[in-house]
Amino acid sequence: MTDRPSPSLARARRRDRRVYTRSHPVLFALLAAARRREVTRVGAAVLVHGTGPYRQALTRVPLDRTAAGTTGGAARDLATGGTLFDQEGSGHRATRRTVADELGAAGVERLRPVWQGVLHRRLAPLGTGREVDLVPLARELAGATVRALLGATGDPEGIASAAAEAAAAAVRDHLPGPRPPGTADAARAAAAQLEALLAPASGAAAEPALRAVLAVAAVNTTVAALPRAAAWCADAGLWEQAADDRLRPALVGELLRVIAPSPLLPRVAAADADLGGCPVRAGDRLILVARHAVRAHDQPPDARHPAPPAVAQLVFGAGAHACPGARLARAQLDDALPISPHRPTVRRARVDRGAALPGWRSLTVRASGARRSPENR
Repeated sequence: MTDRPSPSLARARRRDRRVYTRSHPVLFALLAAARRREVTRVGAAVLVHGTGPYRQALTRVPLDRTAAGTTGGAARDLATGGTLFDQEGSGHRATRRTVADELGAAGVERLRPVWQGVLHRRLAPLGTGREVDLVPLARELAGATVRALLGATGDPEGIASAAAEAAAAAVRDHLPGPRPPGTADAARAAAAQLEALLAPASGAAAEPALRAVLAVAAVNTTVAALPRAAAWCADAGLWEQAADDRLRPALVGELLRVIAPSPLLPRVAAADADLGGCPVRAGDRLILVARHAVRAHDQPPDARHPAPPAVAQLVFGAGAHACPGARLARAQLDDALPISPHRPTVRRARVDRGAALPGWRSLTVRASGARRSPENR
């Protein structure tokens, strides 16, 4: 017999599930139904839910990183040139070294004042009893960080909006099923607009495709993650852990694990393999369900009893192609959580049904003690 979750944890889980059930209800229902088996074949697709097979798929199975419907394929379709996700060999290693330098410890510290300034200004109304919508905050924070990282000239909110539209257009273009007319053209137009906003002051950007992919990844994961993390803290009563300097780093890791900003990693096998006893053929589509691999669906965030680092880290991938922005994501969330003295509560929340990643279109909070507003839509 399993312990029933506390009312606060149940409330937090119900709210967070809405970003899935109201944006991609059919897909979410299919994945939820299949998660009891670590690996399941559905036609030419292989759904990978188990922690071990998920890691194996990313580190031991040869993958076709240019295939349609994959992260690398979508990025390749949107812009010319190599990208962070689909390169192999020396070109891939050189690109990743460049990115790693920019997003290493020194790079993150250089960028930190940028997002801290946004947080200070945007969160100030909480101290006077006013409401704050965390989604526009996250957009500006992400856009300003990308602007500083890439030395771009575009407006931060313009960069964020263009990155969100480019990602959403790419997702619409490679999701299964019929595509509305003009979907591919819209995706390319969105990417071109983003590349223009990311051009540096000195002139034409080196590797514009790489710059666009970095912007898309940074903006969309940040906008998905920060409001969802705050909602978890508010609903599950985690502000005490967020206020504790000793516990907050572990809470950051736990929140990112449970949120799993990129809950699915679409890949294509480049060779025959075996995943958890399930035969995989070259050309099979692999749907790697990060949300299930890290136990986000049944193990709530708890800084006092966190998941093993080897499990929590899987939300950023594994192996040579793991996300190089993990340090940046942790630092930004760590700096956002000290809103805990206000003990914000969620007043209104609305799902973003058109975003590339599951998230909120608006999530309005207010310091605790004020009267609750109408429930979520």
